[in-house]
Amino acid sequence: MIQTPYLLFLGDAPDQLAAKVAQGIKDWRPENAVGQYRMPGCGADMGVADMTLEEGLAAGAKTLVIGVANRGGVISDEWKKVLVEALQLGYDVAAGLHNLLRNEDELQAAARVNGRTLFDVRIPSVAYPIANGKKRSGKRVLAIGTDCSCGKMYTAMSMDAEMVKRGLKSDFRATGQTGILVTGKGVPLDAVIADFMAGAVEYLTPDNDDDHWDHIEGQGSLFHVSYSGVTMALIHGGQPDALILCHEPTRTHMRGLPDYSLPSLEQLRDTALPLARVANPNCQVAGVSVNTKALPEDEALALLADMETRLGLPATDPFRFGAGKLVDALLALD
Repeated sequence: MIQTPYLLFLGDAPDQLAAKVAQGIKDWRPENAVGQYRMPGCGADMGVADMTLEEGLAAGAKTLVIGVANRGGVISDEWKKVLVEALQLGYDVAAGLHNLLRNEDELQAAARVNGRTLFDVRIPSVAYPIANGKKRSGKRVLAIGTDCSCGKMYTAMSMDAEMVKRGLKSDFRATGQTGILVTGKGVPLDAVIADFMAGAVEYLTPDNDDDHWDHIEGQGSLFHVSYSGVTMALIHGGQPDALILCHEPTRTHMRGLPDYSLPSLEQLRDTALPLARVANPNCQVAGVSVNTKALPEDEALALLADMETRLGLPATDPFRFGAGKLVDALLALD
């Protein structure tokens, strides 16, 4: 088990979105975030105390968590210097990068000499089956996005929290490193061999009570040429009864792909729903989740009202304004 609380390592993250792992921990498990460690040039800030490694230990931190999700999961030489020092001081180190901590000789040596542990959460721990497509009992909802990193995890977690508050049967099903670090369980889906990804989602969302909802964390986007494969695995392996369309309205292009524009919500709906109905012919689009963090409240509310009129679906920012509308829409499905 990864020891808590954490000192969040932001490194030299160029912007807030690059530190989405740290952001998720801070927003959903603030009691586990004693502070942040930032290197020169860091463009992210979690709004918690800046600390040195020594100050983090004095504040009770047990694990230094790499809170950055950079493209390719690269551990730079400058990062390694900090991570080695952390291990020498007595921290464990945890990460969800594609570049595994255990594959870095300097980190392995420092952990071994100092009796510390390296936690790579992006390693599948189960021999997942190939998907069989058999219908499972229980209900499932999948958050799908116009882009990657647009609020799919926050949407699923917000709906789950709202259902739990109402005393309903509900589980959040993590499929990425942030969700796994926040909840302590899940499937690191984009690290699963491609042929087994849909089977891993079936494994993650097994048979359940007829009135139980699994809220499946979305990944990537059907329209993102780098990450569309993992989205397809979620759509078919998840066999969702409902889709929630997720969107960040201020972007001018796909994340990391300046030559690709974002699809409209209508395009996302009309592309994703037929694909979902391959595995579950009864799937419906239930609502729209919009990440309005970059907008003032009046503009956000006006945008949501316009989307409701345009799409004929309930629309909200579930983290900012609550997930009640989306949960009501799920419960109203036939």
